[in-house]
Amino acid sequence: MIVFLLAPCYLDARTKNPPPVTIAKEEVRRILCIKPRGIGDIVLSTIILDNLAAAFPLATIDFLTAKFAMDAVRDHPLVGEVIGMERGVFSTARVLRKRKYDLVIDLWTNPRSAQITLLSGARYRVGYGYRGRRYAYNILATADRGVGHSAEHNLELLKVMDVPVISRRIHFSTRPEEEEAARQWLAGNFGSRQVVGIVPSGGWPSKRAPVATWVAICKAIEREYDIGFVVLWGPGDEADADGIKAGLGHHVAIAPPTTVRAMAGFLKCCALVIANDSGPMHIAAALGVPTVGLFGPTDPLSHGPFGPNGGYVIKSDLHCIVCNKLQCPYAHECLVQISLDAVVAEARKLAGPRLRASRRSEH
Repeated sequence: MIVFLLAPCYLDARTKNPPPVTIAKEEVRRILCIKPRGIGDIVLSTIILDNLAAAFPLATIDFLTAKFAMDAVRDHPLVGEVIGMERGVFSTARVLRKRKYDLVIDLWTNPRSAQITLLSGARYRVGYGYRGRRYAYNILATADRGVGHSAEHNLELLKVMDVPVISRRIHFSTRPEEEEAARQWLAGNFGSRQVVGIVPSGGWPSKRAPVATWVAICKAIEREYDIGFVVLWGPGDEADADGIKAGLGHHVAIAPPTTVRAMAGFLKCCALVIANDSGPMHIAAALGVPTVGLFGPTDPLSHGPFGPNGGYVIKSDLHCIVCNKLQCPYAHECLVQISLDAVVAEARKLAGPRLRASRRSEH
């Protein structure tokens, strides 16, 4: 075990310039994509699916993710099996070897996924050329971390496979019953009123807009449009959800506890979604819902809602903007002082034609 863990340093040196490998596409029958976490990153990685399906029409495409994240790609028509990652590298590799994959694409390329890829038994193993992981792959993509959107960085793996990029669409699939359950709940709480989804979630404390910001945003949107607000929350968001409802007082409801897939049903039924940088933000964008992301510590050019229905707002004049810090060392000015006018303008641009004007805005 110790030898295996130390081997990357030695093996990387031996694979500095691996011989070129050409994939015999007509012989590939089983493909595995590895992207363990997080929910948003997995959704963004689905940008490769249409392209893989076109380049390998005879192949089945499976996904390996952490077990908690399997719903991020479950039920997608282009995905065969979604495999939950086992606790150990060797136990996961044993599961994969039994499936006899021809091609493994490591979209994560961290030390653990590199080991799993190497041990998968696949003839073709594709990953980024990051230091300490090159040994695992016989087809290497760039070692650069990317300067564009992180969704498009996944396409670098297709380039080295000589797979044409014919689509830049990301995916999330919902079931009809999930959408219908959400639609009935919303009708019971809002009647025929259009609904804007509010997502206070955020994986880092610094990504989370304060309750007062959310209340101010909703009131600004409400002055222009005749809509209601549904607060879509997850574990750890309860206090924010309660605070938003208390601050608005009317035309607002807190969604019931949901799974990732049930929340997606709610997102699909919204006329507009406003969200912190989070997994639900990326799901909403993948569903084609007009989505406004609120940004501060992270770069919206790399991590914003991806696709034609996505937009973002950021207070770009701060000296500390895009700090990438988990905790704000100052007073959270990036999200406390975010421009309400900019949020309304972005909402108007993305969803204005779909939203009914408020009577107050008509005078």
